[in-house]
Amino acid sequence: MTLVYLIRHGRPRTTWGDGDPDPGLDREGRGQALAVAKRFLALPPAERPSRVISSPLRRCLETAAPTADALGLVVEIDPAVGEIPTPADLPAAKRSAWLKTAFEGRWSDIVGDLDYDAWRRNATVAVAGYPGAAVFSHFVAINGVVSSLEGASRVIVFRPNHCSVSRFRIASSGLELLARGAEASTDVL
Repeated sequence: MTLVYLIRHGRPRTTWGDGDPDPGLDREGRGQALAVAKRFLALPPAERPSRVISSPLRRCLETAAPTADALGLVVEIDPAVGEIPTPADLPAAKRSAWLKTAFEGRWSDIVGDLDYDAWRRNATVAVAGYPGAAVFSHFVAINGVVSSLEGASRVIVFRPNHCSVSRFRIASSGLELLARGAEASTDVL
């Protein structure tokens, strides 16, 4: 069995639409990132990540760094596990409303520049291509992978908390969900 860990980034300084298009982590988020690194170090050596993959956004890179440092690895960047792309002509002030509307529906109903159902399938293929890795990603991308594997059409199938760790395995039949990460008790936005 080959494990893959999919981790939501730590708590950012700001949320979508708050003026910073690429916020880093706040103090709590940095502590969450350190806790994830310690969690991976506590695993038996055969279960520890052998690669660290991250979305190109700061909140993921800053979350991935302590794990990479602790394991003596380099963070590899993959936009395929990045944040859901917003429509190019959408003003930053309207991103939160756009995302909230997307949360309420199905992947095929999201209004934007691309096929979001295909986007989630591509994210799933990307994660499946990283055997033994810790993949640091985002709330919507994680939902994309999980919903794709579960055959769900809804955008939100669960609410991964900051720094929650979902476990998958790569089997001969493809990527399989072993366990969802811890869920958040509050809304994302």
